[in-house]
Amino acid sequence: MRAFLRELWQDESGQSMAEYGLLTALIAVVGLGAVRVLGSSISGKFLQLAETIGG
Repeated sequence: MRAFLRELWQDESGQSMAEYGLLTALIAVVGLGAVRVLGSSISGKFLQLAETIGG
């Protein structure tokens, strides 16, 4: 039993996948935050561009 627990404790096969998952979640949170902060500003610029093109 001890050998099994020691082997399980030292097993790092799923570590990379967990790190990629955490990194992806962090990027998603930062991206959503940027969209919330900059969203209205970008929307205003697109409306201004559409008015300029549309005449």
